[in-house]
Amino acid sequence: MSTPTSKEEPTRGIAGTASPAVTAAAGATATDAAASRAFSVEGITQSVSTVRVGRGYLWGLSFAQFGLFVALLTPVFVSMSIKATELNPTSPETVVGSVLPFGALGALFANPLFGALSDRTRTRWGRRRPWMVGGVVVFVGSLAWLAFSPDVLQLTLAWVLAQVSANAVLSTLTASFADNVPEFQRGKASSVIALAQNIAILAGLYLAVYLVGNLPVLFIAPGVLAIVAVLVYSFVARDDLPTTPVKPFSWINLISSFWTNPIKHRDFGLAWWGRFLITFGTFMFTTYRLLYMQDRIGLPQGEAVGVVAFGVLLYTIALLVSAAVSGWVSDRIQRRKVFVWGSTAMTAVGLVILAHVDSVGGFYFAEIVLGFAFGIYAAIDTALVVDVLPDPERPGKDLGVINIANALPQSLAPAVGLFLLGIGGGQNYTLMLWGAGVAVILGALVILPIKSVR
Repeated sequence: MSTPTSKEEPTRGIAGTASPAVTAAAGATATDAAASRAFSVEGITQSVSTVRVGRGYLWGLSFAQFGLFVALLTPVFVSMSIKATELNPTSPETVVGSVLPFGALGALFANPLFGALSDRTRTRWGRRRPWMVGGVVVFVGSLAWLAFSPDVLQLTLAWVLAQVSANAVLSTLTASFADNVPEFQRGKASSVIALAQNIAILAGLYLAVYLVGNLPVLFIAPGVLAIVAVLVYSFVARDDLPTTPVKPFSWINLISSFWTNPIKHRDFGLAWWGRFLITFGTFMFTTYRLLYMQDRIGLPQGEAVGVVAFGVLLYTIALLVSAAVSGWVSDRIQRRKVFVWGSTAMTAVGLVILAHVDSVGGFYFAEIVLGFAFGIYAAIDTALVVDVLPDPERPGKDLGVINIANALPQSLAPAVGLFLLGIGGGQNYTLMLWGAGVAVILGALVILPIKSVR
């Protein structure tokens, strides 16, 4: 097995060998052999990369994340609300609050399932690539179905299919990140992901400003971009196959794809809850952001879309500044936790500010606070999660479990938000946003006890 001579000139280990920490340690032959035997029994191994990724890979990664999230989040933040208004003009929030949770439940099951299946896949095109490409094609078909759905039932079914297929792409894309990016570059690469995803939200909102009167194109055009972006990444990224044979299929192995013991792997469990709570709190607001501008601030739909788009522009500028700096600083000082819990607490402050503003200017200020905070969080949290993986040699399964913490709160947040909105006669945005802030503060607190990451 090759051992890196320095952090600047590393080399890739042989498939089925030990983790980066063991690989980088001189004289670890016995540990390497033990790890190789253990992972060979499992039979779905992948060497953890110690090879520095270049700009081409990072650009491909950012483009894939950008394309996928433009297509996935534009419906969540804008076009689904417009479609809901078309189907139920008197109460669009009930359509949004009932449709989005079913889709998120589909994502909840799809993410760990496809992550685990990609761990086991062996094809001439690799093990991640077939799921990424196949998933994005189905995803675009489901977006077309969403655009032309004549009723709430078909809208719900189309959204479930969209979330399942999109999460087949997302889970394997995240596993590919873990396959390719070495530990000493994860902060930087995680920043790239955060920037791409949030620029995607901004792009989707401005697309809605110009296409607000053409709903089919608003749904489908981002999907075409997603196909192109994922294809580019599929050609740029390495997708090496493990050399060990695949363990025979069993239903127990499949069911275990949805579970990682949080007691045995305590830090992983705490990272899971941190991700869950901040996603839950954030989605309680973003799901109803457009309706918030119409109901709370009193803007007509067309003007509200423009104001939300400019607010997200400010959010994204603040995010770009904080994400670009924080990922680099995190790698330099080798600290993750302080960035994650500090930015999470700042997110809670931004949500509480939103609970008490009643003007467009106040909304813009809150968006800047939220953007700055989330830029730090998103830049570092992926790196922290990869650092605490129970089995870094089999990232697809455990990253799929982590992504349940993304999907499950997206299912629960719209329903809980709708419940809180209804207390006291309806449109109780103050209570909903305070509830979101409390959830996010709890997410900050559960990060503090993590011990394996500084």
